[in-house]
Amino acid sequence: MTTGPARPTAPGSGARGVPHRPLVIHRGPDTPRAAVLLLHGGRADGLGPPPRFNLPALRMRPFGSAVSRALRGREVLLASVRYRCRGWNGPRADAARDARQALDELAPRGADLPVVLVGHSMGGRAALLTGGHPAVRGVVALAPWCPPGEPVSHLRDRTVVLLHDAADRVTDAEGSWLLADRARQAGARAHTVAMPRGGHTMLRDASHWHRLTVDLVAALLDGTPVHHAFGGVHPE
Repeated sequence: MTTGPARPTAPGSGARGVPHRPLVIHRGPDTPRAAVLLLHGGRADGLGPPPRFNLPALRMRPFGSAVSRALRGREVLLASVRYRCRGWNGPRADAARDARQALDELAPRGADLPVVLVGHSMGGRAALLTGGHPAVRGVVALAPWCPPGEPVSHLRDRTVVLLHDAADRVTDAEGSWLLADRARQAGARAHTVAMPRGGHTMLRDASHWHRLTVDLVAALLDGTPVHHAFGGVHPE
């Protein structure tokens, strides 16, 4: 999904053998009432850790900044997931494992803290796979990687929104639409939005992606219908 050199650090460990801690707090009020957890992209395979200069992680920074600005004054914690491995790595599903651990690490920061997951590409797949965690209020998946046969039953009673540009040449928008259909059949409140441009990197018309994501996050946190956030973009 992305390219670049990886550091030769053993997977599953931190510096000098320190256990991996996937939760990275960017904005942490003393008494948070909710949380937004960002999950960046990666690649299909790769047991080494993400490189120091990690383009997928950098791409999520503007989303984090937009969420932080929009929710200023509200007691919302903003965090991201630090992956131990660069790749998904087949049945290991390393990114999803890190996402679940990060959600567990959030629990002591507030009883019944509702969390919205925002994931791009491989991070979108991880967000959707962990969307059944008890803390998760909803999922916003950006150009997610949705291979055939992904489980969806755990998304029952969850709200999930998948945004995808049909011109994406890295992940398949049709995969997003099919997963959403299956999730609806399993009892999820699943929505899809065909973005008019942006490709996989979401750089073209980036402000539109940022703004729509912020509006969806706010709706999920407030418990209001997400369709009000779609504006001029029509859900599928």
